[in-house]
Amino acid sequence: MEYTGGGDQNSLRGMVFNRLLDDILNGVYIPGETLVESKLAEKLGVSRTPIREAIKQLELEGLVTPLPNRRVIVQGVTDKDIDDIYIIRKRLEGLAARWAVVNITDDEFQELKKTLDLMDFYTERGNLDQVQVLDAEFHSIIFQASKSKPLRFVLANFHQFLRKARGDSLMVPGRLPKALREHRAILDAIASNDPNAAEQAMQRHILGAKDNLSSHRKEVVEK
Repeated sequence: MEYTGGGDQNSLRGMVFNRLLDDILNGVYIPGETLVESKLAEKLGVSRTPIREAIKQLELEGLVTPLPNRRVIVQGVTDKDIDDIYIIRKRLEGLAARWAVVNITDDEFQELKKTLDLMDFYTERGNLDQVQVLDAEFHSIIFQASKSKPLRFVLANFHQFLRKARGDSLMVPGRLPKALREHRAILDAIASNDPNAAEQAMQRHILGAKDNLSSHRKEVVEK
């Protein structure tokens, strides 16, 4: 059934773009898969116009490449993209943790601690979905506490593009409790008002996540 509601095209285009973006970043559509404009329109219950506009935006993001006959091929986020982002994250999130030591408010610190306590609770129960949500929240609070809008913007975008990769990293056996210890070290460094320790703890955490993701990739290839 085609969408015929009263919403303006900009709002509809935004909803379609976000849906397609989520599906690509979450692995619903995998790299190399061909998407057909008419089939997407039918699936989402919209006309081809918002599909076409959303696809143009995805092209600008480098997530799809156009093909003849109103088709596109999914590029997604490649392994090299992910490796590059983790290297950049190590630098920038280390800086965010350093600045958070100086700029974090009492309320932000309490929220950070509460988030980590919840991560502990769900880690003990092996609830990967909740841990992943709380992991993102933990990092988001640190970005906010850095009091740097440019840094927060860049890192928030990186986290969006790494949505599936970060979940894959947490799936490696033994990663959940290790990640919890790494987060605890970051919190302790911030509590101790030690910028160097906070930066180093964050960098170790990012490297740990990257190493675990590499292990996950090898397991997938071997299977």
